[in-house]
Amino acid sequence: MIKSDFSQSMPDDHGTVHFVGIGGAGMSGIAHLFVTAGVPISGSDIRATETVEGLRARGVSVAIGHDAANLGSAETVVVTGAIAEDNPEFVAARERGLPIVHRAQALAWLTRNHRLVAIAGAHGKTTSTAMIITALLQLGNDPSFVNGGVIRSLGVSAAPGSSDVFVVEADESDGSFLLYDTAISLITNVDPDHLDHFGSEEAFEDAFVTFARTAKERVVISSDDPRSVAVTGRLGDRAVTTFGQAETADVRLLDVESGSTVSFTLRYRGADYSTRLRVAGLHNAINAAGAFGVLVALDYEPQAALDTISAFEGTERRFELRGTVGGVSVYDDFAHHPTEIRAALSGARGVVGTGRLIPIFQPHLYTRTRDMAGQFRDVLETLADHTIIVPVYGARQDPIPGVTGALIADLYADSSRVSVIDDWQEAADYAASIAEPGDFVIPMGGGDIYRIIPQLLDALGKRHEA
Repeated sequence: MIKSDFSQSMPDDHGTVHFVGIGGAGMSGIAHLFVTAGVPISGSDIRATETVEGLRARGVSVAIGHDAANLGSAETVVVTGAIAEDNPEFVAARERGLPIVHRAQALAWLTRNHRLVAIAGAHGKTTSTAMIITALLQLGNDPSFVNGGVIRSLGVSAAPGSSDVFVVEADESDGSFLLYDTAISLITNVDPDHLDHFGSEEAFEDAFVTFARTAKERVVISSDDPRSVAVTGRLGDRAVTTFGQAETADVRLLDVESGSTVSFTLRYRGADYSTRLRVAGLHNAINAAGAFGVLVALDYEPQAALDTISAFEGTERRFELRGTVGGVSVYDDFAHHPTEIRAALSGARGVVGTGRLIPIFQPHLYTRTRDMAGQFRDVLETLADHTIIVPVYGARQDPIPGVTGALIADLYADSSRVSVIDDWQEAADYAASIAEPGDFVIPMGGGDIYRIIPQLLDALGKRHEA
């Protein structure tokens, strides 16, 4: 995979812009905003998805498969770090001397001249971003936005707006969140991750300090995880709002009751404000507290801010119900870090009742699987009833010899509660064979494990018919 290069900003005389990998969640949203801004664009991707068809419906020429000819007459090329060094379009762009712009620089160009709200953190940023966008729309603001996941109530992950506010999910994985000219930053947590890029936990923390210090108006940051507290302590006289369950939090989360939905109270400046969300889980109450901190920083009245957050209906791939067959419910979840898995399964436990939780887990990144195998085992064996582990999704990484899902499974104290299955159809068939009415089967991971869901629903249907 290519090394992320942020040295090239979007040129003013960009001409036609070609997106390599235009169907990705982040790229497609940026591409839609370029279309709205009147910029002629083209793109390519490896498969024709609904996202690709949505862009084609807006007049964008999208080629399937990567080929140098796809560049056509493009004068600027936008890429992500997920493409390979030998990608023919990337190679051809270099040979032609075209400006090659990282997608984060393209997004930074779009956000210029706006009051930017940027949300970062190892977990919870997609949901927190969506909560803020949902609330602003309910409050009569019309922000531009780019989120890392589709907002269920809106059916989109990105849209232009008429106000001066622009809300973005800022990606810390490759350091690109440092490119933005931010007014208000929200840091959901600083749980160490992406150490293949940063090299150490200390460097990861340093990057968040830099991100926070760039916020011109205010930093909203978790009060709960140790590295967030450490970051806060390094911000000097910056305007800071902390949120969470800690007694010292400026926005303090109290009285949490979670089942199929979650209710809670926020204590802010000596007053209490209560609501019930339409989604479940303590983690969503914490996300709402952070979103609340941003909204009051934007000068919205506290109770109105909280009431509008409660209109949030969730985002795609965040504990999203995809079907129920024979009493077995199939949920899709993006969780791919031990902390995210803990939050997702804890929330699911409050909903499933007496049923069992059966994740089909796709490890994400070889380095994360290698470095966190013990943490994955801890959370999966503790919170899931039976886990099916399928092959690692490498994303931007090449395989590492010996790094497979078996690294996690081999650490189980009770090996009867875990299965390693390399073939997806076999995994779907096996999940269907052990699931009983009332159980939740949850394909889980940050890669393409959601694509197993049709196979899983079909396998459940065949078993139910039999």
